[in-house]
Amino acid sequence: MSLLTPGSKAPDFSVADHTGKAIKLSDFKGKKVVLYFYPKDMTPGCTAQACSLRDNYKELIAKGYVVLGISSDDAKSHQKFIAKEKLPFTLLADTERKVHEAYGTWVEKSMYGRKYMGTARVTYVINENGIIKEVIEKVDTKNHAAQILKTEPKAAPVKNETATKAPAKKAGKATGKKAAKKKPTTKKSAAKPAKKKAVKTVKKKK
Repeated sequence: MSLLTPGSKAPDFSVADHTGKAIKLSDFKGKKVVLYFYPKDMTPGCTAQACSLRDNYKELIAKGYVVLGISSDDAKSHQKFIAKEKLPFTLLADTERKVHEAYGTWVEKSMYGRKYMGTARVTYVINENGIIKEVIEKVDTKNHAAQILKTEPKAAPVKNETATKAPAKKAGKATGKKAAKKKPTTKKSAAKPAKKKAVKTVKKKK
């Protein structure tokens, strides 16, 4: 079975946790769930991933998430892993791999030319209504918490009303006032007045 896609309903399940208590996905209705599938307890990659979630657990809780790790290891193995790394979240023991099959994470793998069946490292982010919001296939084990927190919608910027600028004065009115203060000026004629010619008086001979 292939991986589930965002927008689809997350299959409900009932599986024992590390204490032997039966856990259902429907128990967390109204909360966001990080359901992360990992191959094996106490291996390097799985330890780095679990520690990333542990170190950022308070922030994940503050954002409303419930963290559930799940592998095909049994409860006893999970208890050792939790004690060694001081993990604050629940680990599910899907020893019969029914949840793996429902979520498409029990797959054929290959190592050094040898093929075998195992858990795909995949994280499902499920919303409050049980709908798959995000499927993280390329898991960055050392920064996995950051990958999950990136799926959160960004808050819209808050407008600061006090910072709004006052409307600019109309150019017409401003220039009109300035113009009224100025006294009208008269331009002097560049041409100089022509000199009057002297009139010669001729005396008549008697």
